[in-house]
Amino acid sequence: MTYVVTEACIKCKYMDCVEVCPVDCFYEGETMLVINPDECIDCGVCEPECPAEAILPDTETEAEKWLELNREYSVGPWPNITRKGEQPADADDYKDMPGKFEKFFSAKPGGGG
Repeated sequence: MTYVVTEACIKCKYMDCVEVCPVDCFYEGETMLVINPDECIDCGVCEPECPAEAILPDTETEAEKWLELNREYSVGPWPNITRKGEQPADADDYKDMPGKFEKFFSAKPGGGG
């Protein structure tokens, strides 16, 4: 089992999860974070830290479709982050918005941190 970041993170990027991760397996894109599933040690400490409830174990049905996206962007173009950065000023405006992937996902890397 591993944990994955889902659509709920898009345009929010609160990054509370990054601070508690003991193995630094988070990677930052322009509009969301991802977890490298091969680096994740399945400890689960990140899941309750996410205000957007965007982190799920890959055993949940909703998480299955996010596993490959997390893997793809964590091993390629996005930088590893080890510290909590600035969340977007308008993060709360997007917190519970449906359909964020189609509207706002970006494959561009984030700023790193």
